[in-house]
Amino acid sequence: MNKDVIIACDFSSARETFDFLAGFEQDARKPFLKIGMELYYAEGPEMVRQLKRMGHRIFLDLKLHDIPNTVRRTMRVLSGLDIDMCNVHAAGTIEMMLAALEGLTRPDGTRPLLIAVTQLTSTSEERMQQELLVDASIEEAIAHYARNAHEAGLDGVVCSPLEAQLVKAACGPEFLAVTPGIRFADAAADDQVRITTPARAREIGSDYIVVGRPITAAADSHAAWLRCLTDFCPETL
Repeated sequence: MNKDVIIACDFSSARETFDFLAGFEQDARKPFLKIGMELYYAEGPEMVRQLKRMGHRIFLDLKLHDIPNTVRRTMRVLSGLDIDMCNVHAAGTIEMMLAALEGLTRPDGTRPLLIAVTQLTSTSEERMQQELLVDASIEEAIAHYARNAHEAGLDGVVCSPLEAQLVKAACGPEFLAVTPGIRFADAAADDQVRITTPARAREIGSDYIVVGRPITAAADSHAAWLRCLTDFCPETL
């Protein structure tokens, strides 16, 4: 599996998104983009279609978490958007993840990558235990959720880069670790708790890094993206 940088397009409108992407027009390479809830709810599926027509790969980050039948039916709809990756919450149970996989798989057997969120990178162990009443260490909880996702047949999980090695140890080297919580060494942490740099994420086993504000809020977003590629996956340059 080739490593890659996924840019989190956490914008509120199509216009903001296209204005941002205009800074990449001089580059023949099309960055892998994440569309999250804010942009998808504002613009709907046509936003995905437009970006796919432009040649971008898409991680549709909607974090489904509902009863299995609802998730199955929703994934059946999303599978028609030609997305490349999507996700659910691992806390939805193995049954729900199995339903998601079933709904996402097209009649010809093809499907996007399906990954599960373990714990959000804004969640500390203290919050997990005191507010969510998860009576385990954050490492134990993440490894357990990852094993559940692996048992359900998913391709990987979303986790902090600090837990990438833990996930690989629990589920094997081919099980994907998709990691937000990426900041350059000279940048602010913002609202993330469990973070590291692109270079360190490469060293500790991340397969994809999801990078938002260090790229989208940079004075030169294209240069910031190239910096991420250089640090995380120089073989793609």
